[in-house]
Amino acid sequence: MEILELLNLDMAGLIQVYLIVCPLVFLAGFIDSIAGGGGLIATPAYMLAGLPMHMVLGTNKAMSVFGTSVSMFRYIKSGNIHWRAAIVAAIGSFLGSAVGSRVALMIDADALKTFFVCILPFVALFVLFNKKKGDDNSKLLDGSKLNAVAFMVGVVTGAYDGLIGPGAGTFMIFGFTMFVGLDYIKSSGCAKVVNVASNISAFITFVMAGKVIWALAIPAAAFNMAGSYLGSGYAIKYGNKLVKKVLIVVLIGIFVKLAIDVL
Repeated sequence: MEILELLNLDMAGLIQVYLIVCPLVFLAGFIDSIAGGGGLIATPAYMLAGLPMHMVLGTNKAMSVFGTSVSMFRYIKSGNIHWRAAIVAAIGSFLGSAVGSRVALMIDADALKTFFVCILPFVALFVLFNKKKGDDNSKLLDGSKLNAVAFMVGVVTGAYDGLIGPGAGTFMIFGFTMFVGLDYIKSSGCAKVVNVASNISAFITFVMAGKVIWALAIPAAAFNMAGSYLGSGYAIKYGNKLVKKVLIVVLIGIFVKLAIDVL
């Protein structure tokens, strides 16, 4: 199998990789569908399993396309998407992610891993302690101003998603609440549309570069989709409760392990 040769594993080691990745990407899908930030768990999970950094990014994008799509369809079904803002931002996100993912492929894998470990705590702090605003639509933009702002939200967050990834969904939610004026639930719904666009764009880039391990991406996608389905249903019903506490515990463990590896 490709993954056995790439990671120099026997079957016992392969099973261990699945036991590391699959539960964590399930949790990542659950959390990401509610508040974003799932990449803060999913990306380090692949790193913990020992994948080369470019394979980490490519395999994670292959998985994320499916998981985020599940969340998006649940938000669509619930009617919690502002379509004009979402579509304009998705176009910007697709373009931004294409640029970001190509830049990522040009960066040395070890340097990219070190950079990720350095930026992880700052992104995590934003995700955990950002006080999201926008509990109503009273400041919602319209017309050309809405188009311009939504497009820029998409370009910036899409470029970040293609280059780094973790926390992109949260930044998208933040952009829609702070700059477009949407409430939290509609911002979450729009963020899923935009995130799907950025994921597809980066996914195409990484597939063409041969940076996806399908033997891991496919089962990971199944677990991530299950987490996304449950999490999006939870978000639509209850909003953002207890998730940050879970995220704190998981992030501490993952960051300590990755920091030890790099140092």
